[in-house]
Order: sequence, then structure tokens, then C-alpha cells
Amino acid sequence: MLWHDGEKFTAGDVMFTYQLIIDPKTPTAYAEKYKLVKNARVIDEYTFEVEYENPLAPALISWGSLQMLPEHLLKGQDIAGAPFARSPVGTGAFRFVSWQTGQKITLTANETYFDGMPFLMGINYRIIPDQNTEFLELKAGHIDMMGLTPLQYLRQTDTPEFTKMYAKYKYLSDGYTYLGFNLKKKPFDDILVRQAVAHALDKEEIIKGVLMGLGEVATGPYKPGTMWYNDDVPRYPHDPDRARRLLMDAGFLDRDGDGVVEKDGRPLVLNVITNQGNPLREKTAQIIQQRLKAVGIEVKIRIIEWTVFLKQYVDKGNFDAVILGWNILQDPDLFNVWHSSQAAAGGLNFVGYEDGEVDRLLVDGRQTYDDARRKQCYDRIQVILAEQQPYVFLYVPYGLPAVSSRIKGIVPAPAGITYNLEKWYVPKGIQKYTALQ
Repeated sequence: MLWHDGEKFTAGDVMFTYQLIIDPKTPTAYAEKYKLVKNARVIDEYTFEVEYENPLAPALISWGSLQMLPEHLLKGQDIAGAPFARSPVGTGAFRFVSWQTGQKITLTANETYFDGMPFLMGINYRIIPDQNTEFLELKAGHIDMMGLTPLQYLRQTDTPEFTKMYAKYKYLSDGYTYLGFNLKKKPFDDILVRQAVAHALDKEEIIKGVLMGLGEVATGPYKPGTMWYNDDVPRYPHDPDRARRLLMDAGFLDRDGDGVVEKDGRPLVLNVITNQGNPLREKTAQIIQQRLKAVGIEVKIRIIEWTVFLKQYVDKGNFDAVILGWNILQDPDLFNVWHSSQAAAGGLNFVGYEDGEVDRLLVDGRQTYDDARRKQCYDRIQVILAEQQPYVFLYVPYGLPAVSSRIKGIVPAPAGITYNLEKWYVPKGIQKYTALQ
């Protein structure tokens, strides 16, 4: 196997990447699994060996998902500021060519790819921030693939012209959207308040209003219908009266008749933040705002630019609640998101969740290779999370890509459609491009 610049990819590169990710100076929230390695060593040019103190069920998949870095290009450099970030070199099926800021990223087929050269000669990723503009470009035939919005999928793409030019796909995505509370801030540290919010919301309404029905209700951190999903967890049906009673039990009453409940003279205000550029999350926030208003909770919404959102708000715990999403990974390990040790600044447990039983189950679940035992651990974790509601799990959306009908070799699967991108092709008689543009 070769790097895109022709240098050999070796076990030395794996060691270099491993040492880099566990280096405290490397800014990453994903080092935890690699810090569990007891010993790591290079056996020979193509053999790298690691030893763990304890069994670690997600160990193998963690190494498969680690993005390897070329030692010959990055040794001695500050990874955060290296030119490599703008001109990456990898080993995959497509090789980086250029990045025109704000316009496009161009890749070309890797002739030395270990699994055979891909059929497509290259890929242009056009950068079009506005979804409406992107859709106009799609309809004009200027782009070959995009993810459709629910509105576009249902109401704007069933014309004969569109169905001749594009094929549409639909599959349950590997990710969920949630409302997460800052558990270190009052009154959101009170389980009664969180349960009240859960009962005040109508998840089906959110799915209809935001996704036009193209999604499934989320009840936990796993994808419905999969092995690790537990359907037998506490549910929170839309029940405003129940929500009001829970708020009363928590000491919140509307004593002055202004429509907002208060406790000790302080009105219950929930400041909800989410990231700019995601209209689905913005619409979700608006529906949440209206439903919580009906039970006496005032919601204020802030839409914040992504980098500022992460660095100044999420990482610093500067929020009441966030609307965000997580990808659902192949391995069920949830340690990084839910273990109390990961609640430090910059960690993935940024809501500050701490529970002794969950901590123990997270460790037990990753230290056994018995799937039945792991299933027991993660089923119980889902029950506890549903009871305590550190997140109100909202929905799992459907992926809705449209792809040019010229492109063949697409095989839809539970993983979506792009997993076999290197096998896509365009028959010679209908090829549109003769060179990368």
C-alpha cells in the first residue's frame, strides 16, 4: 500500500499516528481508546502490535476508523497548523488535487489504490452553502448528487424531467438529533424539570413539522431496528398536563400570572443554542419553543456560527441546552459520550452527565466480547438514560440523496449508498465529462 505521493505506508506511520493522537498537545476529544493501550510496538515494516491492560471490545474497530497520517510529511510539525490540513495525502481510492476555498475540492482516482483503481476518474465536491441554490444547480444538471431536504424529496422532485435525470434514495440515517441539557446548571440538574420538558414535547409533531414525516422517533442513542436498540424503555408521550404537574413537583408555579412558571422568584427560562447553517435544527428549536411556552417555560433561541458555537459555548459549558446530533457508530460503545470521566472541558460528555451505574455498565460493556452480555449492558444504559433524560432524544432522520441516473453501480444498503463509491461508474455512451473540471 502506498501513500498518494508514492511513499510506502508502513507500520511506522501507524506508530506515528498513535503517538500523535495520545499526545496531550494534540487537540482532540477522540484519544481515550488509544490511551488504554499498555504497549505498542512496530514488529516489522508492515506489522504493528498493541497490547491492552484489559479486554477492549471496540479495539479493532477503533484502529480501523483511525485516520492514518504520513510520518514522512508530518514528523516534527504542529499538526494543527501544518499545510497538510489544506493539502492532505492519504491512501484511499481518491487522491487530493486541489481546494478552491468557498468553491470546490477536487479529487482524482488513485491509480495505486490497494483494492484496484476506482472506476470514476475523479470527484468534484462543490461548496454551495445555500440548499436552495444547490437544488437549482441539481435541477439544471450542473451537479450529479446532493442530499435532498424532505420538502424537495416529497414535493419538488417527482416531475418527469427530474425522474429522468436523477434517481432518489431513502434510508434511515446513522445519526440522531437531540435536545441536551447542561446538567451542571440549575434547574436543569433536576430530573423532574427534564422529564417535564420531555412530556411537553411532541416528537411526532417535530418529525412531521421538520422532516415532513421522513424520520423515526428516537428513544436512545441507537438506531431503531438494529441489534443494540432497546425498544423497552420509558416513553414520554406528549402530555402537557403531566408536564405542568412535574414542574409543580419541582417547585415551579406561575404565581404572577405572566404565563411563565417561577421558583424562588426566578422564572424558568431555557436558553437553547444550536449551530448556524442547519435549518432542520432551527425549525426543531422553534417547535420546542412553542410547546414549552404552553407549559410555562420561556425558551430563548440562539443560532451561532459553528466554530464559535463549539469553542465558546459547548466546550466551555456555556449553555442551558443544545440541539445537536451524534452519528451512530457500528460498535455500541458509548464511553466517550456518557462516562463521567469524559465530562471535562473539551470532552464529548459536555452536558456533564454522571451516574455510577452507567459508569460501571460502560466499562463492563467494553471489557467483554460476549455480544449477549454487551447487549444487557447497553439495554440497561438505555433504560437509565430514558428515565433520567439528560438528553431528550428527538428523531432519526432519513437520508434522502439524489444521484444522476447516468451513474451506475449503486447498491443501496443499511449503510446507505456511498460505502462502495469506488465501484460507481458511468457507461461510455452516456459519459458527460472527459476530464476533471
